[in-house]
Amino acid sequence: MKVLFIGGTGNISTPVSRLCIEKGIDLYLLNRGNRKVDLPGAKLITGDISQPLKMSEVLKGHSWDIVVDWIAFTEEDIERDFNLFRNSTKQFIFISSASIYQKPLAHPVITESTPLANPFWQYSRNKIACEEKLNNYYRNENFPITIVRPSHTYDNVIPVAIGGWTEYTIVDRIKKGKKIIVHGDGTSLWVLTHAEDFAKAFIGLFAHQQVIGQTFHITSDEILNWNQIYQAVANAAGAEPNIVHIPSDFIARFSEDLYGGLIGDKSESVIFDNSKIKKYVPGFTAAIPFSVGIKRTLAWFESDPKRMIVNEETNLLMDEIIRKYEKIFVD
Repeated sequence: MKVLFIGGTGNISTPVSRLCIEKGIDLYLLNRGNRKVDLPGAKLITGDISQPLKMSEVLKGHSWDIVVDWIAFTEEDIERDFNLFRNSTKQFIFISSASIYQKPLAHPVITESTPLANPFWQYSRNKIACEEKLNNYYRNENFPITIVRPSHTYDNVIPVAIGGWTEYTIVDRIKKGKKIIVHGDGTSLWVLTHAEDFAKAFIGLFAHQQVIGQTFHITSDEILNWNQIYQAVANAAGAEPNIVHIPSDFIARFSEDLYGGLIGDKSESVIFDNSKIKKYVPGFTAAIPFSVGIKRTLAWFESDPKRMIVNEETNLLMDEIIRKYEKIFVD
């Protein structure tokens, strides 16, 4: 099986790439070569997908069983991919986002049929537009699409609302006993999925004739509230969290990114019904609980001091939010 990943060295895609190689898939990675990731067995194609004329020459003569675009975010990206691969792949997989499901939710359990509408986050609206364009290509041009919607999937990133991801800031604050922000009262429900679990289901969709034209989300079945999530991070850090609960709409005033990421995503309770992916990929189960996965993540950060990035701008922002909130509601 000959597979092309556009990207392939990111947070989710790196574990997928590793599993492809382990399974003997003939994997090609197309990227600009800026990120150094050890993936022996993958074949590298250096290029910039945003320059389609050059890429059509680089990719000339290749045909693919599967093409996966990990880094398409706009309708223009989808149009470019369609023109590049319309006659050279048997399956095109688009990485969308579970943040596109309606906000607020009309029903607490999310299936692939849950309506798509997110008036709070441009990122999500762009992903919806991408899906609509791809479905038109499938219906009108017979373009063999499959759409996958991850939801807050992590590997070597810290999946919290403020002070995490590629930063170590939240862990540094916890270890020093500084106050950390948990949005709302911390009891809204959330799902975190380890990328190695995601990879098992994702690869099961490769070359599956019945998934062409279909959409799937892939998540863990473990449901936690945000208090439990931050407590698990603190446990992994070997300290107790000094939590300040602050309403999401108050936090969102301080940053457009926080507005989209909270009001348009993390302030909602989510419960995913994964029966569809389990039907098409029999035997799939997410086996890594967050309490285990986050320990592995922190061990990765702490194995190299260069990874333990403490962002002082983030610290200042968190301190400002806490100070202004406490001045109004606590003092």
